[in-house]
Amino acid sequence: MAKSFSSAIYLDANATEPLRPEAREATMAALEQGGNPSSVHAVGRAARALLEDARKCVARFADRSAECCVFTSGGTEADTLAIHALGHSIGRQVLIGATEHDAVRKAAPEAGIVPVDEQGIVKLDVLRTMLDQVPSALVCIMAANNETGVCAPLEDVAAICREKGALLHIDAVQSAGRLCLSQEAMAGASIALSGHKLGGPKGAGALLLPDDAPLSPLLPGGGQERGRRGGTPALPAIMGMAAALEASQTQDWDKIAQWRDDVQQRAQDVEAEIVAANVTRLPNTLNLILPGVSSQTQLMMLDLEGFCVSSGSACSSGKVSASHVLQAMGFREQAGQALRISLPWNVTEEEVVAFAEAYQRMAKRLKK
Repeated sequence: MAKSFSSAIYLDANATEPLRPEAREATMAALEQGGNPSSVHAVGRAARALLEDARKCVARFADRSAECCVFTSGGTEADTLAIHALGHSIGRQVLIGATEHDAVRKAAPEAGIVPVDEQGIVKLDVLRTMLDQVPSALVCIMAANNETGVCAPLEDVAAICREKGALLHIDAVQSAGRLCLSQEAMAGASIALSGHKLGGPKGAGALLLPDDAPLSPLLPGGGQERGRRGGTPALPAIMGMAAALEASQTQDWDKIAQWRDDVQQRAQDVEAEIVAANVTRLPNTLNLILPGVSSQTQLMMLDLEGFCVSSGSACSSGKVSASHVLQAMGFREQAGQALRISLPWNVTEEEVVAFAEAYQRMAKRLKK
């Protein structure tokens, strides 16, 4: 049986995707190239050319010019830079969805919270009312939730923001490469990306700006990225991210969605509850609640059987705690009884079947 990582069956792609071969090749090419893209000699110019090729590739994700792409260390920095530069530094109040990632929540602790319904969908009527009270706000909404896979109604959100004169920032860290975002949804919005969520190496991300404009940097440094983000660009990680983004466009996500649905059905057969089963979700993501059994117990049992899954976000220092996402959706004690299964790009049908069988065995044992 093919393995995604070492000898374990890896089903935690929303934490990080396995490295794609195309990304590995591009990363190694950058490592062999060497040189600092800011240097004016021949080696530096060659490195600069690679950097700018990667910039054009990433900018094409949102059909933008290369100048709109600011490279960062990852999705967290991209989100934080957007909130700082498009919100705080120019006096805009920030509004965020109740189920946003901590990268957004902790960058704007004073933000107004837009509630979600029981399926995790942002309440558009409340957003419109809040924008009536807070003109010209910066609205931060994730394209797809990292824990539940729930996809936001971005076209509607974008239309409301345009109507009310607000800016929109889209956290596309989980959705990029897995979900096609319409130009109508992305028009005029800033967008955060992360390389390792696409199957690239860790250490690179990007903020796609709505236009080529100066902004107040978080890291002034040496003025790289046209003064918008200081620090020597991590060229190997950046090239790997660009290659992974391109490779993800040819992924057969319909097949992976079918395997996800097969696991969902097998879980329902042992009385697991499916979170947000009736709305559009990422094709690889499934959130299961096993009533009365803690997430930690489930994780330990599945880990002993060789399966890598999670209870939610991977950005909590390895802690297993109740999900703020599920709590915002109205779950109480069940928020601490959930597992997230997120299928990687290279998962096999045999691995998916093996997990479904192991999950059923675990559920039956724990119910006894």
